[in-house]
Amino acid sequence: MPERTNILISGASSGLGAAMAREFAARGRNLALCARRIDHLEQLRTELQHAHPAITVALAQLDVNDHDRVFTAFGRLSQELGGLDRVIVNAGISRGQSIGTGGFTANRAIANTNFVAALAQCEAAMEIFRRQQAGHLVVISSVAALRGMPGLQAYSASKAAIATLAEAIRADTHATPIAVTTLYPGFIESDLGPTEEARPFRVSTDKGVRAMVKAIESESARAHVPAWPWAPIGFALRRLPLPVLAKLGRR
Repeated sequence: MPERTNILISGASSGLGAAMAREFAARGRNLALCARRIDHLEQLRTELQHAHPAITVALAQLDVNDHDRVFTAFGRLSQELGGLDRVIVNAGISRGQSIGTGGFTANRAIANTNFVAALAQCEAAMEIFRRQQAGHLVVISSVAALRGMPGLQAYSASKAAIATLAEAIRADTHATPIAVTTLYPGFIESDLGPTEEARPFRVSTDKGVRAMVKAIESESARAHVPAWPWAPIGFALRRLPLPVLAKLGRR
């Protein structure tokens, strides 16, 4: 398996994106970090380079819904680092409302950010990888993608869409030096996660991100993270009768 030295992470100013940046920096990787809040990125770069002075950290202020700028930012960061070995499509939003309850604006924002903007990032990354004839595309989906979850309809649909897109890219690049990984995180503490305090099997950001980075480094096609208990939960979710799924969604 090739060494992935230069790693781009979108949505890296906080939450899981920032935590992944810290984990990869500790492994000696160079980073290209994108997010809307450039001040947060600059603080993170200072922190990372103080702790790991041998690495390079490049930044780009980026709203992933500005699709033209996605291509410009990815291209500039690739040039700055001398190429990109891995791109982690992480930027996304959550929450939303049940369909038909007046939440179209919020649900449309979820669909646009989690799928259309993710599509732009995949396009930009794959252009670089095809030109290099190598690379690793990582898409952050969710266990909510496995079924249409009550109360999370738009979110579930957006995460299922990006997972399907990743699978299609994987099939398109099969038997080439380009790898594609889809992660299905369970409940991990982050700025994106649900606001309720009590969530079953919820893990800390550190534990969740360690599991995510381990799965990314393995470059498997798909992984539930953390594997326990989300691999068996994911298996069960796909098979739950709809009345049971509906009751779970109301909790």
